[in-house]
Amino acid sequence: MDPTLLYWKSHGESFLSRLQIWVSVLDPAHLLASDPEIEKAHISFGSEDKLNEKDGNSPNLLPLASIHSDTGAPLPLFFRPPAFLPISGPMVVASLLPHNGIKPALFWQFLLQSYAAGFSHANRNVSSEQGKKTSLKQLLLIAGTVSYTTCAGALPQILINRLSVTSAPLQAFFRSILPIPLSALLAYFTVSTVRSDESENGIQVFDSDGNSVGLSKAAGAKAVRETALSRAALFGTTAAVPNLLLLLLRRRGLFQRNSLLVAPLRHIAIAFVVGLMIPVSFSLYPQLGTIKKEDVEVELQAATDNKWLFYHRGL
Repeated sequence: MDPTLLYWKSHGESFLSRLQIWVSVLDPAHLLASDPEIEKAHISFGSEDKLNEKDGNSPNLLPLASIHSDTGAPLPLFFRPPAFLPISGPMVVASLLPHNGIKPALFWQFLLQSYAAGFSHANRNVSSEQGKKTSLKQLLLIAGTVSYTTCAGALPQILINRLSVTSAPLQAFFRSILPIPLSALLAYFTVSTVRSDESENGIQVFDSDGNSVGLSKAAGAKAVRETALSRAALFGTTAAVPNLLLLLLRRRGLFQRNSLLVAPLRHIAIAFVVGLMIPVSFSLYPQLGTIKKEDVEVELQAATDNKWLFYHRGL
């Protein structure tokens, strides 16, 4: 088991402890580290952890921010966890803003959905794909997912234009209400499809000592489902809070008299919520997940005496 997973096992048992770790891991300064620095920190991570636990100091969390826990190799720069907010944040803001036409809506949805699919693919569990290149099937699946979610994400604007919606209540519904469930569903769909190989081929599970027991499809399905739910919570909440907040504030006299305040407030609210929700959503489920022995395949149950098995959830 990789030292980063061992760290999550001993330090990420509760939601609050995971949240505290993710707030530190998501520091954009981690993106400035070179690959040799990352690899050096990864090699010494296990021993540093033990020393720092004894001294009461925090270990260097650079490996958690940069290393893939299955391969032990540095993640692509743009798909590392600390890059998620700086890159996706502006896309989320732009995609949730009201557009005057279909093309701008499709453009921003394409950028957001492409990055979301790429991030899920780069941070997936690859324990059943060691030494293999990305297959043509996976590439086509990712391309199809991005195409579908781009069109579906722009659906509110498409409906407004095609149906020539001019009614204020209907426009409010299409711009403020419909994007909430739509954002959550599309986020869930993206993770589920991009990482579907984990459910089909299984992922590696470990016993309590960190020894590999084998590949489990049940654990793979659980890992994908947990990550998809956490991503749905991220994008669904990001769409819900600013839109509902603006709907309430528009009834106030101040915003009725000063309509120019609405646009900057929308930008600020979306950016604030997405920045807050990223570490929260990453912390909803343990990075080192657990599954009951009786829930995995029969051949794996016979290979260990542990009641619980562990797996890398991915991100």
